[in-house]
Amino acid sequence: MKHYKEELWMHTPTRRAYQNITGKVQAAIDQSGIVEGMVLVNAMHITASVFINDDEQGLHRDFETFLERLAPEKPHSQYAHNGYEDNADAHLKRQIMGREVVVAITEGKLDLGPWEQIFYGEFDGMRRKRVLIKVLGIGA
Repeated sequence: MKHYKEELWMHTPTRRAYQNITGKVQAAIDQSGIVEGMVLVNAMHITASVFINDDEQGLHRDFETFLERLAPEKPHSQYAHNGYEDNADAHLKRQIMGREVVVAITEGKLDLGPWEQIFYGEFDGMRRKRVLIKVLGIGA
């Protein structure tokens, strides 16, 4: 079995953002030479997420509305965590959206369903954060 590791470094200019990283994950698979296996894509920061969904801007706005209703950013004083930092809402949003995805690799390609794309979700942005891509499987 072969393995390959790559890291993406994300930096969003806003506190919250959603970025389609499907192409970057496929590029890592291409680089790995693995044709049958699995890929793990993992947000390596507690206030960021990796998830699979549709790449549709209206849906992204719906995520924002939904998450803000469940864990509103303000007032910061509503959270016990917010003493040194003001990002308790980001921790809660990450719990809802998830930490990582695992996707099958078939014939060297991500084996995603119709409309499925891989996203990086940022809930406390404006600084560098790491995403781990770990590819496991067999080569050609």
